[in-house]
Amino acid sequence: MSKTTAIVVGAGGMARHHMRSMLRQQRTTRIVGFVEVSETQREATRKLFADAKLECPPFYDSIKELVLRQGAPDAAFIVTPHKFHLENTRDCLAAGMDVLLEKPMVLNAAEARRLIQIRNKTKRLLVVAFPGSLSPAIKKAKELLKDGAIGRVTHVAAWVHQSWKRGTTGTWRQVPEISGGGFLFDTGSHMVNTVLDLIGEDVEEATALFDNCGTPVEINSSVSGRFRGGAMFSLTGAGDSIQCISSIMVFGNAGVLETGNWGEKLSIKTLKKPDWQPVPYPRSQSVWEQFLKVRAGKMQNPCPAEVGLRFAKFMDMVRESAKEKKAMQSR
Repeated sequence: MSKTTAIVVGAGGMARHHMRSMLRQQRTTRIVGFVEVSETQREATRKLFADAKLECPPFYDSIKELVLRQGAPDAAFIVTPHKFHLENTRDCLAAGMDVLLEKPMVLNAAEARRLIQIRNKTKRLLVVAFPGSLSPAIKKAKELLKDGAIGRVTHVAAWVHQSWKRGTTGTWRQVPEISGGGFLFDTGSHMVNTVLDLIGEDVEEATALFDNCGTPVEINSSVSGRFRGGAMFSLTGAGDSIQCISSIMVFGNAGVLETGNWGEKLSIKTLKKPDWQPVPYPRSQSVWEQFLKVRAGKMQNPCPAEVGLRFAKFMDMVRESAKEKKAMQSR
């Protein structure tokens, strides 16, 4: 099997998390370069490769410099601050690379539509790295809902809590011009996207309350509303808490399904079986493994740019509702 040559754009902590998975896939993947301007992050990445007893690929200041120096590889994994997702992805797609893009895809719906235009023009592959959409548990949950396992879906309730405020103090994640938002747009984006993916519909109406807790971005949030098909939802993001735990409950008129933001669990109870029953599902693979399967034509793209657009449209509604202090209708 020929190896996929890849670059990683951004070499921060989350990027190194993904690199560890990529380095376990020596049979399929060869990292050939990095785009990273921070010497601190470069040194941490060099140590990661040294610990794995591997030679660290070269670093470049920009995607264009990398392509000029060594040509375009097969693919790119973009793990930069949110503000730079659009331009980084544009440059990689234009150079002929397929792209795996860390969540959230872009800052807003206007950027999402622009990125879809670029993808269509370049005819390259774009996969958004939302673990929920890529999770076998969420895929199985969607099948159960489609088959009517809990009857007609009436409501979805989801929450996530984390020590996010303390953990991101002094970082770009609390700079709204770079991050695009706070806890709900960062860790909470997994909750939002998975809920939207499970229901598979646009949101018709949303009302949001934000509490910045003395920071420049929202930390705690409460969002409620209704999907086009009539099901209601309520979402809670508690970014001034402890740990990092989530739950998603899908209520139907004949049962209840429980999963998590990342597809880390799945169980069901019904009228006939009122006690929780675990639902088996295949082992979850890393986002890079699934990206390679999509590239090879072995599976459909479970998280294309259209999923990123759906998320962005919803978040635009949520931000406007919190700002205007009223319910917002879809446009």
